Amino acid sequence: MRLLVIALACLAIGMQASAQGVTVSAADTTQSVIAAQKGKRITVRLRSGQELSGTVRESSDRLVVLEGITGREFFDAVVPVDAIEAVLIRTKQ
Repeated sequence: MRLLVIALACLAIGMQASAQGVTVSAADTTQSVIAAQKGKRITVRLRSGQELSGTVRESSDRLVVLEGITGREFFDAVVPVDAIEAVLIRTKQ
């Protein structure tokens, strides 16, 4: 029992250490925040209110390509950066 408690405490500490928050600087833009997440899953909220979740495959100044869209895993989405209202990034498991 004591060993189990110690193992769970170590696991909890390890999970807290691996969680990283999002940081931005004064020079960051929506596009630069998305570009920093290349290869990771994000959710973008569009000005229409729709949300798209997927893995950032590539991004440019004007467009973002998300692959493996949640609910449409066989589709990719090309989203104009100007249409993005918010970027949601999961920081904890």
